[in-house]
Amino acid sequence: MFEKIKNNFNTQTWVLIPIAIAINIAVGQIVLALKLPVYLDSIGTVLVAALCGPWAGALTGALSNIIWGIAIDPNALPWWPVAFMIGYMAGRMAQWGFFKSWWKVVVTGFVVAITAALVSTPIAVYLYGGITASGSSFITAYLMQTGSDMISAVFSTNFLVEPVDKITTAMLAFAIVLGMPKRMIGGYPKASQVETEGVQSTTQLYIAIGVVVLLVLFAAFMLRNILGG
Repeated sequence: MFEKIKNNFNTQTWVLIPIAIAINIAVGQIVLALKLPVYLDSIGTVLVAALCGPWAGALTGALSNIIWGIAIDPNALPWWPVAFMIGYMAGRMAQWGFFKSWWKVVVTGFVVAITAALVSTPIAVYLYGGITASGSSFITAYLMQTGSDMISAVFSTNFLVEPVDKITTAMLAFAIVLGMPKRMIGGYPKASQVETEGVQSTTQLYIAIGVVVLLVLFAAFMLRNILGG
């Protein structure tokens, strides 16, 4: 087990982790301030998980929320187990070959979303009564006002928001990888996990960006319909 953990880390991993944490906190704080119905605070985590492995991804996720919670927003701290599992599962999916083409990255995002929803629901229910600082709580509050009990409302919100959020997150991480020089990627412990297959990487990048745009539009449409009646 120790060797499996150790092989996720080299000099480039330790250089990337602080950058990834900064990306997570910066984007997450912007999304939180704008009250958007997504999170997007795991882009750096998924990036590290894909390039370096599940344990490096898990560490990045956990540290992101711990540092974010201590330095900026205490509400971020209790979610570190969710961030840990996001990084771990994203790394596992990459190990299993699901970070090599855009449609496999979609599958990765969906699996990570289910994992995040399962882990985050008890935290949202028992620590926050279902209503957190996230913009997705608008949906939870609406569902509770229309007759859903708290647990059902939180589950429904998570299973609506998480797939959109995590697929978008995985696609953005994938786009970053596609934009990185191959020489740089080659130095990471799990570089072979992100070698693209099928169509050319440029085409994959365009597809990834297109999927992100469609997901953002879908999220906006769903939010408008749910909250606008």
